[in-house]
Amino acid sequence: MAFLSYDLQLRTHITKHISNPKKLKEQLLHWSNQFKEVAFLDSNEYKQQYTSYDCIVAVDAFTSIITDYQNAFEDLYQYQSHSKDWLFGYLSYDLKNDAEALQSKNYDGLQFADLFFFQPKKMFLLKGQELVIQYLNLCDDEVDEDFEIITAIEVSSSSVECQLPSIQQRVSKEKYLQKVEKMLEYIYLGSIYEANFCMEFFAENANINPISTYEKLDAISEPPFATFFKNNEQYLLSASPERYLKKVGEKVISQPIKGTARRSFDLEQDAILKTELESNDKERSENIMIVDLVRNDLSHTATKGSVVVEELCKVYTFKQVHQMISTITATVDHAISPVEILKTTFPMGSMTGAPKIAAMKIIEELEVTKRGLYSGAVGYFTPTGDFDFNVVIRSILYNAKKQYLSFSVGSAITAQSIPEKEYEECLLKARAMFEVLQSN
Repeated sequence: MAFLSYDLQLRTHITKHISNPKKLKEQLLHWSNQFKEVAFLDSNEYKQQYTSYDCIVAVDAFTSIITDYQNAFEDLYQYQSHSKDWLFGYLSYDLKNDAEALQSKNYDGLQFADLFFFQPKKMFLLKGQELVIQYLNLCDDEVDEDFEIITAIEVSSSSVECQLPSIQQRVSKEKYLQKVEKMLEYIYLGSIYEANFCMEFFAENANINPISTYEKLDAISEPPFATFFKNNEQYLLSASPERYLKKVGEKVISQPIKGTARRSFDLEQDAILKTELESNDKERSENIMIVDLVRNDLSHTATKGSVVVEELCKVYTFKQVHQMISTITATVDHAISPVEILKTTFPMGSMTGAPKIAAMKIIEELEVTKRGLYSGAVGYFTPTGDFDFNVVIRSILYNAKKQYLSFSVGSAITAQSIPEKEYEECLLKARAMFEVLQSN
């Protein structure tokens, strides 16, 4: 209650009834782009148990933190525990080097910071037709004027404005297959049971319209964790379907995805593909191995005996693919820092492997690109220390200053993996990004 009281003193709260929430989201997105810092998080009204808001928009940093991986979690702990306010930002995959004795020396074309969070001056929280506006008291006199400007914006549909060279594949198909074979050797030797192996697609001298690109990516995917995130000239345009970790009070929820099947326009065939995924032994084994890993990660901060698998290997349908998702929950003591919960579970098990540290070492050896924000997490902290973070997948990353664009895809390699099939799965996951950039 002390945190909530602090928040109410810090921010002005205004509630408005919205007759057309979808239109308002479009208006907020376009209005927000004028600011250097933007976090636009949209659930796309996807029906799932643990959704708190339909859309959250946060803009214009009052304070912020940006750092590399060294002591990043300690710095974040100090920032979050002293702010006691809403904070929005990201954790890059390479924060693994702070959590464990690991390193990242692969090529990095994007050059994003390893960690960035900001305390927004202005926030909008949409649920159904109710919009809660929260402005810091220092700028609360701007609420009425801003809302008038936002609701007057006329958003017209436009095609993606892209001037890109051909998208390049960082690793050729032949090299990819060789690397998967090498990973299989590690599995046969018993070094690991499973590892997520990724490859990058990229474009140099890329000139895109980030807003238009995000809108098209979101429209063809409609994921539950869509994100437009901006830090000055660095952009994350994400159509992620996966939650990394959420905390509500003393409850922590993780929802790893492992297991993918394509969709079909033929309804009967589509139902068959979904049923086949549900009963696929390889996909189920991949998922169950990650469930065990996540259970172990959560146990570091959970109260004894509280880690529970609420849902195992359930198949959910999205516009592009069917996905197998499990839900694991735990209870944590109120004295445990939210940043400690993140540190002991990061990166997400579905993007690493089992055993986790060994898998991350082998991933670093066989991948040729530094993952950076890809397969990291983006989300927010609330003033009470709750949080919600997704997994950064199915995403386009763009450094406008460097004119460098990147997207990566991956799959889980197990003893049952067939390299050619894993390559096909990667291309399936890349399809949405290619479709967005199809003018090239």
